[in-house]
Amino acid sequence: MPLLTRCRRILFSPIAEWQRIGKECSPVRALLAGYVIPMALIPAVASFIGYGFIGVNGLRFRVRGLYWGSAMAIDSFITSLVVYWLGTYIVDWLGIGFGSKRNAKRAAQLVAYSYTPAWIAGIFFLWPSLHGLIALGLYGVYLFHLGIPVLKPGQRDQRISYTIISAILLIVVRFLIGLLIVNIIFSFWGDPYLPFSPALF
Repeated sequence: MPLLTRCRRILFSPIAEWQRIGKECSPVRALLAGYVIPMALIPAVASFIGYGFIGVNGLRFRVRGLYWGSAMAIDSFITSLVVYWLGTYIVDWLGIGFGSKRNAKRAAQLVAYSYTPAWIAGIFFLWPSLHGLIALGLYGVYLFHLGIPVLKPGQRDQRISYTIISAILLIVVRFLIGLLIVNIIFSFWGDPYLPFSPALF
């Protein structure tokens, strides 16, 4: 299915789209290459442009330049991929406690497609001062909730708990991975907050 069609349907007619997805059997790697990577490029490219050429006022100086654009883009892209991989196994493992059977392929679909709003909301990084609007990506929590009975069916009365705990864990993982990637970038390129730090850009 074309990428844009899948995005439009999962956002605007999610119940019917989850039923279609439930009839598919996409391997974890195929879903990564065909959907996750293209979608993850949206916030990554937007971050490169927004922080590289437009910028935003930071605590001590204006955050703008190729250093910041590159760092934010790399952080966004790698974090998206890692969260997809880790999220797949976290959601799959967590489902056992809510009466769901282990199925990594289904968990991968659930994580990838419910993450769609967050990736699309990443377009707001084009104008960093509007980055607060990426909160619209939380619509993905609702999509996750709708996808559970199709892809990871379990105890109906625990669906909300499964959704909330999964969402919290994925948010925590994303924060920690993002922090780790930023620190790795700083260790290679130097800390941009320090005027004497060596910087690649």
